[in-house]
Amino acid sequence: MLDKIWLIPLVPLAGSAIAGLAGLINLRLTGQRLDRRLVSIIALSSVGLAFLLSAGAVFELFSSQHKGSYSLESYSVDLFTWFEAGSLPVAEGGLARFTVPWGFLLDPLSAVMILVVTGVGFLIHVYSTGYMWDDSGYYRFFSYLNLFMFAMLTLVLANNFVLMFVGWEGVGLCSYLLIGYYLEKKSAGDAGKKAFVVNRIGDAGFILGMFLIFVHFGSLRYDEVFSKAAEMPVQAGHGFLFWATLCLFIGATGKSAQVPLYVWLPDAMEGPTPVSALIHAATMVTAGVYMVARCNALYSRSPETMTIIATIGALTAVFAATIGFAQTDIKRVLAYSTVSQLGYMFAALGVGAFAGGIFHLMTHAFFKALLFLGSGAVIMAMHHEQDMRKMGGLRKHLPATYQTMLIGTLAIAGVPGLAGFFSKDEILWKAWSNGHPRIWFALWLGAGMTAFYMFRLIFLTFWGEERMDEDTKRHLHEPGSNVIGPLVVLAFLSVVGGYVGLPAWLGGSKFERFLEPVLRLPENPALAEAHHPARQEILFTFLSVAIAAAGIFLAHYCYVKNPSAPEKALGWWPALHRLVYRKYYVDEIYDALFVNRAKDLANACFFVDSKFVDGAVNGTAATTRGTAAVSGFFDKYVVDGLVNLIGWINMMLNRVATSLQTGLIQRYALGAVFGIVVFILIYFNGLLNF
Repeated sequence: MLDKIWLIPLVPLAGSAIAGLAGLINLRLTGQRLDRRLVSIIALSSVGLAFLLSAGAVFELFSSQHKGSYSLESYSVDLFTWFEAGSLPVAEGGLARFTVPWGFLLDPLSAVMILVVTGVGFLIHVYSTGYMWDDSGYYRFFSYLNLFMFAMLTLVLANNFVLMFVGWEGVGLCSYLLIGYYLEKKSAGDAGKKAFVVNRIGDAGFILGMFLIFVHFGSLRYDEVFSKAAEMPVQAGHGFLFWATLCLFIGATGKSAQVPLYVWLPDAMEGPTPVSALIHAATMVTAGVYMVARCNALYSRSPETMTIIATIGALTAVFAATIGFAQTDIKRVLAYSTVSQLGYMFAALGVGAFAGGIFHLMTHAFFKALLFLGSGAVIMAMHHEQDMRKMGGLRKHLPATYQTMLIGTLAIAGVPGLAGFFSKDEILWKAWSNGHPRIWFALWLGAGMTAFYMFRLIFLTFWGEERMDEDTKRHLHEPGSNVIGPLVVLAFLSVVGGYVGLPAWLGGSKFERFLEPVLRLPENPALAEAHHPARQEILFTFLSVAIAAAGIFLAHYCYVKNPSAPEKALGWWPALHRLVYRKYYVDEIYDALFVNRAKDLANACFFVDSKFVDGAVNGTAATTRGTAAVSGFFDKYVVDGLVNLIGWINMMLNRVATSLQTGLIQRYALGAVFGIVVFILIYFNGLLNF
């Protein structure tokens, strides 16, 4: 099975191509949509088969070792040389040939990722068959969804940076297609463009990071780069490793929605709810976390970069949590929750708890997919209403949805015994024990905030008085089994998924030992965990539980026991509420500083409004005529001129080539004879040596 790991991303790609092309051809030939059951079979079987192939490959890799050992070997295969370029100078001196294979790597880290991506992705596909059944673009939706799986699996299985970047850009493309899936909605199109543009900013940093790595190491293969990095000492100051890892992290801030490039993720709610679940739980936003963890050999030797990562992560965790307090759209609350939880993951990576960050990535995939799919069930029942102020009392009408979403909320709040408790507690403890008390305090405070706004969502949606209209109330009902089934499975995983990562005082984390061969840290006092007695770790566990309980009880008091309390608070601090509700005006600031200024530049350079020309002719200010003339000149002779010049050059070359291809045998024979005569003359004149 290991020698067939290339099939894992290929199968969803084939499913995407078959569903998309078959649906398009059928529509063109018959004018009818492809049968939804056939599309469902194609899409689900491709992802299901990818999961089975992933499970088989991981099992084979594990079983090849001594029973009970967690020291797994990695398996890497190069299918073919994708491309290669001439020799390039590198920092160490000499030349290095730029060779990029199309190859895949399976090790403990990629094993965790492919199981999460295909497992959670399959459940989201099953759910989508119910949620999207009435959509006219059913085949197009599942074609995009399968393509998303291919891109993410390519990203996590790649054995070099360039192939990772193919998957990196692939998930960006798919997010653009799926966020803007509703073509008739301008807001959806704008959100898709916003996600695409913001991610391109981060991707520029990623590319620069790759350039620096190649120049220094002479390769972009993981095994070669990381083996050379392992021989390097820990670097203090702003040396090569600082700039290379910082550039890569800029890419991660875009893909995984960290401050300041987080603004695209809340707007991604414009896409269908299954898309939100896939982006937030199993793909896209987890890519940045995975990339930093994969490059732990580089990051662990650049403590300055890790400090930046931990700071940005902690800041994002708290900042996004405050915005979640005031949001009324059920999906936007979950969106800011994702931004905040991603902050926890990066904070873990920044304090040296790489395994803890990946552990939280895994458990978060379970309960966040559950919460998003549960919110979709609520939205379906409410006839696509997303405002929590128009809900309430739904636990009587949607008992299965309520119970599963409650489990997911308990998990993300960090209630003991559930998956989120173990992973979040691991991050908090590592932050403290690795010598980062300020990071610990920010994350500890964020844990209480998370519990508050998540239970605010539960209480506003499922408890209290029913605030929906009578027509909606009469038609409330639980969705079908293809919607509820995935919720039940994800609720189960949200309960049991954390027991692979028990704290040291309960026996230690098997998950951490599993990942140890990939996440082996250098000898660095700044990253070495001090030995603390078990009672101290238990004390910090108690503190994390206490802050979560405080958040839950405060939410219960404000939205169940005393529902008038939030209104009174709004009366006390209206300006503060408006600031938080408007998300600190970050979008408006970005528009004023960047978006509108880019539009102004475009208008100044490329656009000539006819009224400007008319105004100039009628005696308006001469500067108007001058501006219009300059803009028109630039547009006509520089922009259009360059395009037309390239076209003219190609046309001339084509004319020369086509004049030789006449189809007349006599002319071809004449040309051959003429060539032979010239060849003989040159030979006999001694100009050609054999």
